[in-house]
Amino acid sequence: MELRKLRQKIDKIDNFILELLNRRAEIITQISRIKKQQKKDVYSPEREKMILSRLVKRNKGPLSKEALEAIYREIMSWSLSLQRSLKVAYLGPPATFTHLAALKKFGSQVNYIPCQTISDIFLVVEKDQVDYGVVPIENSIEGAVTHTLDMFIDSELNICSQIVMNVSHNLLSKFPLKTIKRLYSNPQVFGQCRTWIEQNLPWAERIEVSSTTRAAQIAARQRYSGCIASLLAAEVYNLNILAKNIEDSPHNLTRFLVIGKTQTEPTGLDRTSILFSIKDRIGALHDMLVPFKKYKINLTKIESRPSKKKAWEYYFFVDLDGHCKDKRVKRALKELENKCTFLKILGSYPVGE
Repeated sequence: MELRKLRQKIDKIDNFILELLNRRAEIITQISRIKKQQKKDVYSPEREKMILSRLVKRNKGPLSKEALEAIYREIMSWSLSLQRSLKVAYLGPPATFTHLAALKKFGSQVNYIPCQTISDIFLVVEKDQVDYGVVPIENSIEGAVTHTLDMFIDSELNICSQIVMNVSHNLLSKFPLKTIKRLYSNPQVFGQCRTWIEQNLPWAERIEVSSTTRAAQIAARQRYSGCIASLLAAEVYNLNILAKNIEDSPHNLTRFLVIGKTQTEPTGLDRTSILFSIKDRIGALHDMLVPFKKYKINLTKIESRPSKKKAWEYYFFVDLDGHCKDKRVKRALKELENKCTFLKILGSYPVGE
C-alpha cells in the first residue's frame, strides 16, 4: 500500500514535469521566431553556460551535478531541434571520442555528420554544409593536436565553445589477450597507454590508424587482433572488453573545440584563443607577452608551430583568461597587434568546465 502511494506521488510529479516541458517548448518556439527576425543563430553557447551555471548553483540535491547537467543537455538539445535542424560535423566514424564529445555538448537531438579528417571538418563548416564542427585540440598527457592548430592558420572559422572530457581507454577484441598479435589505435592513444601496453601486450605489433573507431572496425573483422577504443565502440562493433581504463594517468583529459561562423558573447567566465607571428629577433617573444603582464591577464597555454612558408618562422597559439570584448583584453591585444607581424583572434568562448 505504501509503495503504491509513493508511486502515485511520482505519477503526479511526472505529469507536472510534462506540462512544464511543453510550456517551455511553446516559449522556445516564440524565441525561435524572434531569433529568425533578428537573424541570430539558434545555438547560443553563452546562454547555455548561463542556464547550466544557474541551475547547478541552485541545486540542493540529492540530484547530482552530473545528472542535472545530463538532463538539461537533452532538454537544450531538444530545444535546438524545435528551432532548426542543426548539423554538427565530427571526426568519425561513429563512436570516436570526438563523437562522444559532440554528444556531450549538443545532445542526441541534432544531426551528426562523421568526417574522415580534421581538414574535412573545417571544410564542411566553411562551405555551410553543417552548422558546427567538433575537433580535438589537446590532451593532458600527449599535448596539442598539431593538425587542428595548423588548420586555424588559414581558416576564418571561430572557436564558439569548448568541451573537456575525461577520456577512458579500453582494450577490446574478439580473442583472448594472450592470442592478440596486432593492436590497433590512434597514435595519441598509444602514447596515453604506453606503460600498460608494455606491461601487458609487449609482443603485439602496434599499428596506427586514423581513429579509435577505425581501430575497432579492423579488430572486429581481423583474426587475433585487438584495439584500444571507447566502451561505445565495443557495443557498436560487437567486441569484448578485455581490460578497462588502461590509460597511464587517471587524469586523462582531452579538450575539444566547437568551430563555426558565429561569435560568442561574454559570460563573465571566458577564454580567448589567439594566433600571432613575430619577427625573428632576440627578445621578440618576450616583448609580445609584456602587454598581458601589464594588464594582469593570465595566459593558460602557449604553443608554437612552424609557418611552413619560411624557414625558422613560427606562429604562436595562446589561450588567455577573459573575453576579447573585455576592456583589459582589448587593450592588451591592441598593444600586441602593434608589436607583431600578424595577429588573429580565433575566438572567445565560455570556459565551461
